[in-house]
Amino acid sequence: MALTLSADARMVRDTAMDFFREKSPVTELRRLRDTNDADGFSRRLWREMAELGWTGFLVPEEHGGSGFGMVGLAQVMEAAGRTLAASPLLGTALIGASALDLAGNAEQKDAHLPGLVAGETVFALALEEGPHHAPHRIATAARQEDGGWVLSGEKRFVLDGHVADVLIVAARTSGAATDRAGVTLFLAPGDAPGVACTRSIMADSRNAARIRFDAVRLGPEAVLGRVDAGADVLEAVLDRARAGLAAEMLGSAEECFERTVQYLKDRRQFGVPIGSFQALKHRAARMFCELETTRSAVLAANAALDARANDAAALVSLAKAKANETLHLVGNEGVQMHGGIGMTDEHEIGFFMKRARVAEATFGTAAFHRDRYAALNGY
Repeated sequence: MALTLSADARMVRDTAMDFFREKSPVTELRRLRDTNDADGFSRRLWREMAELGWTGFLVPEEHGGSGFGMVGLAQVMEAAGRTLAASPLLGTALIGASALDLAGNAEQKDAHLPGLVAGETVFALALEEGPHHAPHRIATAARQEDGGWVLSGEKRFVLDGHVADVLIVAARTSGAATDRAGVTLFLAPGDAPGVACTRSIMADSRNAARIRFDAVRLGPEAVLGRVDAGADVLEAVLDRARAGLAAEMLGSAEECFERTVQYLKDRRQFGVPIGSFQALKHRAARMFCELETTRSAVLAANAALDARANDAAALVSLAKAKANETLHLVGNEGVQMHGGIGMTDEHEIGFFMKRARVAEATFGTAAFHRDRYAALNGY
């Protein structure tokens, strides 16, 4: 596998880098936070992203997308990570598009994909029910009634849940709460009767929500994929989400590292730049090495997903585990090397450490993915 970008992917990368630097710098995240913005992201910028075609990278051409693939979308995610841009890229352009592409029938694709590609429909994955990522631990129940389904239960940590037009809900239709089999995916309107959403702001100033399903009635057309066989689709969707999030985390780590190195060059003590101190050189060199290996792991994972390689799942877990550890390290070092100013809210470097904490827990910690990687390789 060649760990290089095509000319088209490089063009997407350059365009995305310019877009986020100019239109969604870290100051935009601060503005959203300080004004307690009702959406938590700019709908105007989201529409501009759709006009650039990014929302359609995982959507086939017959449904208005480009089918450009994960490597292309990863370049956009990485650029967004550089400026900590808050947007529905992960929940909608990646998770929503993947779920419909992999499991949607013709009617569902016709109904939802045009709005998704146009930046008009926001999706959210309602999966987690506990404090840690456990994709098969699902107690939210769906029972058949009058030819349709009735959903009851509660979901936590639903990214963009309070603004979602469509919820992708993982519910149990058979088996025990921890069984892999017996999970079914449903498409539920975000404003359906019985859906109660409580918004919460995470440490990184991003959106999340707790959603309660109180006897929510859905028609038979709401089933996404096959009844009791949602785990296979869910795993494939999550792998795309993990690889895309790893790319975003790589971008955040790179930006944090570059800002820190610049500070080491600018800050002077005893008449010399503090970057000339040997101990700080060693710490910066370690971060550089970790970033380079993370970049290779992220590109390999996204390329494997596009190629439908047999080892794609293992490479995804490798990339997510590595991205978790690298952003954790670089975020911590960034704050520490900036000294006292790094601890203040006025300085932006602390925003990267906060983002690291939330992104690490999203779709699996480093420990979760090391264990999964080992299991996938027969250990």
